[in-house]
Amino acid sequence: MVQGGSGGAPPREAEPSHAAATAVLLAGSAALGGFLFGYDSSVINGTVDALRDQFHLSKLVVGFVVSSALLGCAIGAWFAGPLSDRVGRVKVMLAASIVFVVSSLGSALAFNAWDLTFWRVVGGLAIGAASVIAPAYIAEIAPAALRGRLGSLQQMAIVLGIFAALVVDYVIARMSDGGAGGEFPLGGSAWRWMFASAIIPAVMYGVIATTIPESPRYLVKKRELGRARQVLAKVMGRGEADVKLREIVASIAADRPVHLRDLRGPRFGLLPIVWAGILLSVFQQFVGINVIFYYSSSLWQAVGYSENDAMLTSVINSVVNVVATLVAIALVDRVGRRPLLLAGAAGMALTLGTMTACFATAPVVDGEPRLGDVAGPVALVAANLYVFAFAATWGPVVWVMLGEMFTNFIRASALAVAAAAQWIANWIITTTFPGISGVSLGLAYGIYTAFSALALVFVFRAVPETKGRELEDMDTLEAPRRPRAVP
Repeated sequence: MVQGGSGGAPPREAEPSHAAATAVLLAGSAALGGFLFGYDSSVINGTVDALRDQFHLSKLVVGFVVSSALLGCAIGAWFAGPLSDRVGRVKVMLAASIVFVVSSLGSALAFNAWDLTFWRVVGGLAIGAASVIAPAYIAEIAPAALRGRLGSLQQMAIVLGIFAALVVDYVIARMSDGGAGGEFPLGGSAWRWMFASAIIPAVMYGVIATTIPESPRYLVKKRELGRARQVLAKVMGRGEADVKLREIVASIAADRPVHLRDLRGPRFGLLPIVWAGILLSVFQQFVGINVIFYYSSSLWQAVGYSENDAMLTSVINSVVNVVATLVAIALVDRVGRRPLLLAGAAGMALTLGTMTACFATAPVVDGEPRLGDVAGPVALVAANLYVFAFAATWGPVVWVMLGEMFTNFIRASALAVAAAAQWIANWIITTTFPGISGVSLGLAYGIYTAFSALALVFVFRAVPETKGRELEDMDTLEAPRRPRAVP
């Protein structure tokens, strides 16, 4: 038996069924950071038109205000990995909760666009940190057989956060006199209450963060082997904790802090597996999914829907998102990661291509496309199928792979770099959409169609399968080999 850390009697080891339930509970608790991400991403959806009217914003400035949180997310993600290696995963979760509460209150009380932008950036720091810590923590406490499904809880939490935010926006707008820009019954503009509502999940996240144990792999890095074994004994069947602890100790060969230079490799400055993680993150955003969740209410109003109908349509999109994520959870450990990514990229290319055709051929009235009796329903169905294709594949699977594809030693830092790249890509898409769509919605969706096709090629040529592999074995991963031509 491996000794170390706190003394006392050996911990009581969990039975397999109880261990699996404990792993699910801990993973679900950590994944609440994803709920904050989803909630923050979509709570602004219902406020866009109200902010534009109240602060007299141009399309370019609207795009910057909406996307400003993503700059903070990139910074938060970049520093979260090294910080979590220094102080622990759980403490970073707690700090993120506190920062997000403050930013939500500041956003609700904003007096101009630049003040709101500042508080959105501050909130982004917390969301970026949570986006790194949740998949890392889940991967580090999950048994290999459950890791895909438990890793998918991060995406499930994100889509539930999106759904909750859109429902709250819809309810607040319906209760107010004049929609999102009107007066809320308790006083103040409705859009301010939309931002303030984010305080509730932020507080819940912080409270739950105080109740979960630290990651066993972090504890091993800190030489607290006794505590690490106690955590492992809770999430594994009888007799497996000691074996797993020895594997973790062996896999963490260095006893120094991890630095970004540890990610350097022979090609283009980084290890190939780090590049794979970065490009997975970038393609996840360049297919344009967050355009649906940031701008869908404004988008559907622009093509002829009323404010209430547009918000209701956005809620329907989020329901599809939730259902598709359940499909992903059911399939990710059975089918594997690569097949889902390939199928999702193909599905997104097809549905985005359909939306491109609908918007590119629609007549323009008062500067906005007007979908007809045929193109309107076709575009709406294609949008929901696009959300389904993303949510059943690229949404959860990328987060699963980012949590598991790196070795123990570099995981937190490599994940931080990949997540920072994801937030920057998200910012680029979110900031540029109002301007590109102002030229042509067909052009915007055509660009996202092209990136979906490129994502398909990238996965086929460069992304390894991680299904069923222990985290301690990830250093042997290679990109899939292309079949050689028969002479």
